[in-house]
Amino acid sequence: MTHSRGSSARAIASLLTLLTLLAATLTGVLALGTTPAGAVVPEPPRPAFYEAPATLPSANGAVIRSEKVDFLLDPLDATSLVRDANRVLYRTTNRAGTAIATSGTVLVPKAPWIGIGTRPVIGYAPGTQGMADRCAPSRQFSEGIEYEGIGIEGLLQRGYAVAMPDYEGLGTAGVHTYMDRVAQGRATLDVVRAAQRLTGTGLSASSPVGLMGYSQGGGAAASAVELAPTYAPELRLRGAVVGAVPADLGRVATNLDGGLFSAFAFFALRGLAASYDLDLSPYLNTAGRAAMDDVEQACVFDLLDHAFTRSEDLSADGRPMSELMKQQPFASIIESQRIGTVKPTVPVLVTHSALDDTIPYGVGRAMARSWCGKGANVYFSTNLAPAHVGGMVPHVAEALPFFEARFAGVPQLSNCWLL
Repeated sequence: MTHSRGSSARAIASLLTLLTLLAATLTGVLALGTTPAGAVVPEPPRPAFYEAPATLPSANGAVIRSEKVDFLLDPLDATSLVRDANRVLYRTTNRAGTAIATSGTVLVPKAPWIGIGTRPVIGYAPGTQGMADRCAPSRQFSEGIEYEGIGIEGLLQRGYAVAMPDYEGLGTAGVHTYMDRVAQGRATLDVVRAAQRLTGTGLSASSPVGLMGYSQGGGAAASAVELAPTYAPELRLRGAVVGAVPADLGRVATNLDGGLFSAFAFFALRGLAASYDLDLSPYLNTAGRAAMDDVEQACVFDLLDHAFTRSEDLSADGRPMSELMKQQPFASIIESQRIGTVKPTVPVLVTHSALDDTIPYGVGRAMARSWCGKGANVYFSTNLAPAHVGGMVPHVAEALPFFEARFAGVPQLSNCWLL
């Protein structure tokens, strides 16, 4: 893709869009409820790059194809002078065990790595983007509207490579399985594998690996660190930084219902129904079915379209989703999405704002405490940043010294005794 550098008006508009997105959307989250998985919403045509071949490679993380991409972090595109950016299509495996193609982005500084050993690569799980294919980070980077670029830039300045997944169905065919912890965790691990196999990056199987994510991305990175020992044992994983993790969807769902970020609940309803192949039409009224179809083609900056919508106004019998989640099969699905049940084998830094208005602080703390109870090396960091959006600032700031220490071989001092 080419990028015009000539228009100052476009540059200013791009910057304003990025700032607006940051202010409105660093929340990745969830709830579970209902949506008619059987209903198919026609997808707009996507670029040919994102179409999977008839036959997939045999190995998870295998690169199907790649292409250069503009990585626009500033209106003048100066960052492209010091970064190699590639869009990748690679193989992963979804929750049901089916091999699928998904897309992502691999970013590598052009400057030589001067640290210890070989250049590390960070598996950076993105926060909520939306459900539509056009929301995929690998597409939005070229448009200068990908808010995760703010967190990524500090890692690139440290000399680390960054590999970011788009997740199942986000960019590629099918419904994005939003908040499916297994699908998201596997896609994050496999984009790291893809980065290590991509030619011309200088990365290899010997590259040290870190995992990082906030909100939806925090859930994906937390799931990845749990899955890594069995799903990707060959990765030289050194640690993970996870922030505002939606570890308990039941509690998060109740918090979201009828609020400003109701759209995130609907993303999860649609995505989890697709993952579990559930037809939830009997639980929705006409307005509910229309809302589920609408969000499938929405991005995170469309969140105000569904702000303050109450789930009871969308259900067939007038019950809120919090009540529906107490019955089967929903209760089992919610429980299967819980994070904190598997011991991470590497140090983990967990960050969460005590003032988080979207993902309750107690949810992140309970996950950390559960990991501690299993003998994991966890440091739980509380901050007082305003609201969910504000919590990303200390999250990113704390990640940098954490990774420097882990890649230098310095052990983490756990504070599990405080939990």
